[in-house]
Amino acid sequence: MELFATEDNPVPKGAQVAAFEGYGGVPIRYALWRPSGGINQGTVCLFGGRGEYIEKYFETIADLRARGFGVATMDWRGQGGSGRLLANPRKGFVDSFADYDRDLAKFMREVVMPDCTPPYFGLGHSTGAHILLRSSRRHAAWFDRLVLTSPLIRLPGSRARLNAICAGAEIMTYLGFGAAYAPGGGDMPSDAVPFKKNILTRDPVRLARNANILKMAPQLAVGGPTIQWVQAACRSMAELARPGFPQTVGVPLLIFGGSDERLVSASAMEHLAHEIRVGSYLMIPGARHEILMETNRIRDEFWAAFDVFVPGTPGFSSIVA
Repeated sequence: MELFATEDNPVPKGAQVAAFEGYGGVPIRYALWRPSGGINQGTVCLFGGRGEYIEKYFETIADLRARGFGVATMDWRGQGGSGRLLANPRKGFVDSFADYDRDLAKFMREVVMPDCTPPYFGLGHSTGAHILLRSSRRHAAWFDRLVLTSPLIRLPGSRARLNAICAGAEIMTYLGFGAAYAPGGGDMPSDAVPFKKNILTRDPVRLARNANILKMAPQLAVGGPTIQWVQAACRSMAELARPGFPQTVGVPLLIFGGSDERLVSASAMEHLAHEIRVGSYLMIPGARHEILMETNRIRDEFWAAFDVFVPGTPGFSSIVA
């Protein structure tokens, strides 16, 4: 296993990279870093979104290490440097989100807890944030706090639209078309979309940086989701929408959303945060979906709130809203 660098995205020094055997024997790539200074405030476990890869977060990893945290991160099954699940490696596929749960559990038990300094904090984006929410009701002892950016809680648009998408995914998967791309999907990864057409970030430099990573290491790339991935996501979103779910979350969490969010439902994020007794929601004006890949102004707002919320950072406050 290795990590891939480009001229404008070097591998942070001191990386330990390897793989563990995920559920069903799928190899899962992971990487570990110790803090860049002499003080160790614990470990931030970083989880990207659907189709992402460790290399995309080198800048964020450096930011965390400078704050005194070790970092542990992994590629979800079917993407990045982890094992692919279909003959076409570009297809975003998973049998069930329970498989992500199992991989996360193995990562925490076999890699993080034996090798990384506690306390542990979870930082997840989009699908990664969704999986952390799933874990918060099962394994709350893993993380002292969760920071979630643009979590996938519900798709944007009306409930009728969402119901139609999910019903269609169920029917098409039942008929044997689960491995086909969902309508509108293809082999092109979202990071390769021209800047003027992208809905991920307002920062052209960071979008170009991520596109360059995939040009140099195209084996990391994943295109659109398959129909079965959508079916699995719909089933998992339905679990989070069940009455009483917010009351099962016992980990203090901070959810970030952008005012220009178009990929997931911003209103669903805000509603969930308000329902969770230890949850808070922060909307960043002007931000799109990928807050950690945004302009410096938006990233600075994120880090200011992170520093107030997470113990060990210079601005930490013991009060959780």
